[in-house]
Amino acid sequence: MAATTMFHALSPDMASLEQYQWKKRPVIIFAPSEQDADYVRQMAILKQSQSALAERDIIVLSDTSPAARGQLRTRLRPGGFEVLLVGKDGGIKRRQNRPVLSGDLLATIDSMPMRKANLR
Repeated sequence: MAATTMFHALSPDMASLEQYQWKKRPVIIFAPSEQDADYVRQMAILKQSQSALAERDIIVLSDTSPAARGQLRTRLRPGGFEVLLVGKDGGIKRRQNRPVLSGDLLATIDSMPMRKANLR
């Protein structure tokens, strides 16, 4: 999986993550701008762990434009910077308002029943 296919801007008209259900684990990053310090740090953390993330079927979706009033931003109501991990079942598995370390993200994923089943 090429690294460039893992990172995507979240389209303002995307209303659901249904297209990823049972295929990918979206990590959604909401930030006030691309220059936001937490956003820059989070992207650097994720880019350093690309192969481990790809192995776990991660796709990273970023929304750095609150003014665009994206449908998912409106529905999920992030407060400033926020990171969400969505499982393959579509449920939110982790949500926090500071950058997530790769080890913490990978541990959360590795504890999921579907991931454990894939490793067997």
